[in-house]
Amino acid sequence: MQTLAALPATVARPAYDRARITPGIVHLGIGAFHRAHQAVVIDDRLNAGETSWGIIGASLRSPDTRDALNPQDGLYTLAVRSAAPPQYRLIGSISDVLVAPEDPEALLARLADPAIRIVSLTVTEKGYCHDPATGSLNEDHPDVRHDLTAALPRSAPGYLVEALARRRKAGLKPFTVLCCDNLPSNGATVKRVLTRFATLRDPDLGRWLADELACPSTMVDRIVPATTDEDRAQVSQALGLIDAWPVMAEPFWQWVVEDHFPTGRPDLAASGVELVKDVAPFELMKLRLLNGSHSTLAYLGYLSGRETIADAVGRDVLRKVVSRLMEEATVTLKPLPGFDLDAYKASLLNRFANPALRHRTWQIAMDGSQKLPPRLVAISRDRLVRGLPVGVAALGIAAWMRYVAGPDEAGRPIDLRDPMADRLKALAAGAGGDPAKLAKALLGVEAIFGADLPADPRFSAEVARHLAGLMTQGAERTAEMVIG
Repeated sequence: MQTLAALPATVARPAYDRARITPGIVHLGIGAFHRAHQAVVIDDRLNAGETSWGIIGASLRSPDTRDALNPQDGLYTLAVRSAAPPQYRLIGSISDVLVAPEDPEALLARLADPAIRIVSLTVTEKGYCHDPATGSLNEDHPDVRHDLTAALPRSAPGYLVEALARRRKAGLKPFTVLCCDNLPSNGATVKRVLTRFATLRDPDLGRWLADELACPSTMVDRIVPATTDEDRAQVSQALGLIDAWPVMAEPFWQWVVEDHFPTGRPDLAASGVELVKDVAPFELMKLRLLNGSHSTLAYLGYLSGRETIADAVGRDVLRKVVSRLMEEATVTLKPLPGFDLDAYKASLLNRFANPALRHRTWQIAMDGSQKLPPRLVAISRDRLVRGLPVGVAALGIAAWMRYVAGPDEAGRPIDLRDPMADRLKALAAGAGGDPAKLAKALLGVEAIFGADLPADPRFSAEVARHLAGLMTQGAERTAEMVIG
């Protein structure tokens, strides 16, 4: 940006000398979510004088964030939006952004630097090259096959394992790997993926990672919609300066972290992070109550022409659907002594209804093959184990199937974004518009549903029934019939 002195007095800004900050964190996947959450917490710690925890961001794919932020010296605006007037804060914790495909060695050199003690990630579920149904490394993934034989990697696991191998060779301890994505038992899952990848490359390296690598689990919660050109214009007008890539967020945020950092960490608790021994109950709560509801709203809402989550939850029938889903999911959660689940569920409905966020249903509908297993599929499986009907989760899964098959209820084509898009489209086309055939074909994708659920008529028949309703009656009418 041109000058901080020109900013309005109401805009919060870094209180530290950014020239004195040294990096202690590399973050892979430098998108809006990280910049609205973890980078803000680190900005707090830098303001508190913890100057050795600056962030080096890295994109594994696109140069867009680098091209926007580096000319601004890494500075960007966090715009917190609600019914109240927006609040603006300039974040300074990111000192540089690298683009891995342009210079893989530059990223590897940073990762191998002994000053880097934490490598955090928000690369989305698909970025871990794992099988969502089992949580294991997908050894047939093209990026995995590439990275096991090529001199330079292109996947997140490939970069991490190569950097860890270099640290081991140099006699350095591993950095802590801090996954901030929506994976079940995300720390354990990432360690399993990395250890297996390393073992395939070098069994001794695999054993070293199994013994030495720390991958604490986390639960991260903040609704962060994609930034639009309108958002950029509004923020730049409020600042009186051009910000090429601000981020939008709701007021609420939560970060729960397993406190296991052998090479050190910032004083996260001082900035409101909950440091715990076991993240699992919080993680399960978020995946099934927030994320499961989000996906259900996204598919039902998009099909019925609702552009945003606020639009979707503003429909009484869809609000009732996700309220029912939360109640049905609650029985599958682990105990959270002292935590008010009823208040949390009520707060979720209010957060979804925030009209200032403009969180698009299409954005949340992306990558359904990766998102469904820990959300709606997991709810279904746990309810069946307890002898309970699968419930509203089956409607959300059927809505995903209807979304995959397209078009929407107005006849418009659906831009399906999913790592399995080609296979899913082929299966849908092969069903020829027959809901029973479509349900059977998509339930046959074992990476999503496993082998157990499709064979259980309590699940498969319910999904097929809801899918038939969605294809003949539409999303809202089917939802009305499901909730009675």
